[in-house]
Amino acid sequence: ASDILRNVPMVEVDLDGNASISGKRNTRIFIDGKPSDYMTSNIADLLSVLPSDAIEKIEVMTNPPARYSGDGEGIINIVLKKNFKIGLGGNAGGSAGLTGKTNANANASYKAKNYSINGGLAYQYNLRKTTNTSYRENFLTDTTFYQNNLNDFRDSGDGGNYRANFDWNITKKQSFRISTNYNNNSSNSLGGGYNYSIDEGLIEQSLRTTVNTGRIKRATLVIDADYELNIDTTGGRLTLGVTYNNNNDLNNRIIDRTFTPANRIQQLQNNVNNISNNGFTFKSDFDKPVFKRRDNIELGIQYTYRNNDKDQRNQYFDFSTQQFVINQQQSTQFLYKEDIFAGYASYNLRLKSWSAKAGLRAEVTAVKFDLSSGENYDIDPYVSFFPTASISRNFKKFNLTSSYSVRVNRPRENNLNPQINNIDPLNINFGNPNLDPELTHQMDIGINAWGLKWNFNPKLTYSSRAAVIEGFRSVDQTGVSESTFDNVSSNQQYGIILSGNYRPYKTISTNANFIFSQTSYQSNINSALNRTGKNLSGNIGLSMQLPFKTAFEGNLTYYNNISAQGRNKGSITTWMGARKVFMKNKLNARINISDPFGRANNSSFSEGANFRVQNFNTNNSSNVTLSLNYRFARVTKAKVPPAPTSSAP
Repeated sequence: ASDILRNVPMVEVDLDGNASISGKRNTRIFIDGKPSDYMTSNIADLLSVLPSDAIEKIEVMTNPPARYSGDGEGIINIVLKKNFKIGLGGNAGGSAGLTGKTNANANASYKAKNYSINGGLAYQYNLRKTTNTSYRENFLTDTTFYQNNLNDFRDSGDGGNYRANFDWNITKKQSFRISTNYNNNSSNSLGGGYNYSIDEGLIEQSLRTTVNTGRIKRATLVIDADYELNIDTTGGRLTLGVTYNNNNDLNNRIIDRTFTPANRIQQLQNNVNNISNNGFTFKSDFDKPVFKRRDNIELGIQYTYRNNDKDQRNQYFDFSTQQFVINQQQSTQFLYKEDIFAGYASYNLRLKSWSAKAGLRAEVTAVKFDLSSGENYDIDPYVSFFPTASISRNFKKFNLTSSYSVRVNRPRENNLNPQINNIDPLNINFGNPNLDPELTHQMDIGINAWGLKWNFNPKLTYSSRAAVIEGFRSVDQTGVSESTFDNVSSNQQYGIILSGNYRPYKTISTNANFIFSQTSYQSNINSALNRTGKNLSGNIGLSMQLPFKTAFEGNLTYYNNISAQGRNKGSITTWMGARKVFMKNKLNARINISDPFGRANNSSFSEGANFRVQNFNTNNSSNVTLSLNYRFARVTKAKVPPAPTSSAP
């Protein structure tokens, strides 16, 4: 799925495989309209193993409507294939790359008159190599010194995704659907690092050598059921849905440190994190056409429960007794519980050349979390309102659109958890239990214009954020870097989005998407965080239909964004591929080339009152992959309503 997302306009995929909407700070990934963060604690793992052949379409919502949760500034919804004609059909395929990445998948479906069954399974093996280099300059009270870190990591892992769906048309007015989704993956990592301490005279004072080995195991189960009732002949519809999810992570890591000169003893520690997540969601949606089906009313309620349990056990090795000893101060259990009650209403108005939609969503949030060491944090329940509005005017060859919404970025367990991660004792990180929710007001106005061979969609955007949540770094007087999350400031962002498509010939199509914006941070607490900077991201794509049932595709992307303490900059990444079909379109062969001109890399710069740091990261993204996919029966989609555009208001 990650490879497909890289070619979707307005979508960025970082080095770790995480997808986001360009220009949006917080993006949520949905699968079939359901949040995928219920499916896995690591979204990149899910996207890497989800086969592209199982995907029907991808929807990008920059201003999600009221029926969706108020979390996140935008939503990427991955819709999986479901609708097939009566009969049995499916496909099977696999791929292999020069870097060692392999994939195998199979999907099958059977549809009878009143019911259908479909499912799929996928397996992936991946070998990932990364390098990280950082240079930190520390300005302390009476001295200046430097810390240079050079790290290499090798991570190999495999995983599977297993899906099954059952759809039953009980009567002409009633239908029922149940689906299950199970993911599991494991990985082994080996890392080596060198930390150089350099004094003010640029003379090396000490060297710390680290060997880091780890193993991670993850498993996620999601069960989802929906019941739909058509209550009248005018199109009124009631939908009831429940979702249960359970996720377990086990992370075991051993860190071995030696020092030069040998005036410090060897350090050996073992960090074990056992994390479990489970949740439950119930929702009821009602929509009904009114005024002779010209307009539409939507009403709904939703309840969401989330529970997180992180058991952290840190041990150090006592060389005198030759045993591991538990570090009592850093071995704690973190418990997090969240309840959200929500209700929404929206009205969709359609006239001859005008359409408008307005909605309001209200959410009551209750959060409780604590540590086994005795700290309790009970947040009083609070009410949030999320209005949404959009309007459009259609003309002969273009239309005007405008939208407004309020969104929230709630701090969750990873942001709030105060447990200390000390894998690198010179660069520790932890959560901040005192975070406030980040609130965003966002609006845009755009034009969609088209001709016989082209379309062009410019858009102006504005957003205002309060209590912005970002990573925040500080350095103490001993030179230890402490990274956490904080409500760093408020900010305002103005931007312009230019996207379009041009087809000079029937067999050639080009597309481009550019986003340019300016962000201003304003902090009443820390004047060092007052800064203004520009953001730039974009991608260019080309596709060609060639003779002999052959096609070529290519894509190029780039991003450069400001943060409260610095800037994040990515390299230009490229992707190209060719495909050919055989055997009356039953066999599809494809070859993909990723980053042929150099490995993907990114860099970041940040600074504080007494430090300045630069980071450089690269990974083994350069790869050549051969894929084969065979359709063992003719599978065509049944007639469905026209798909929404890739960018929803």
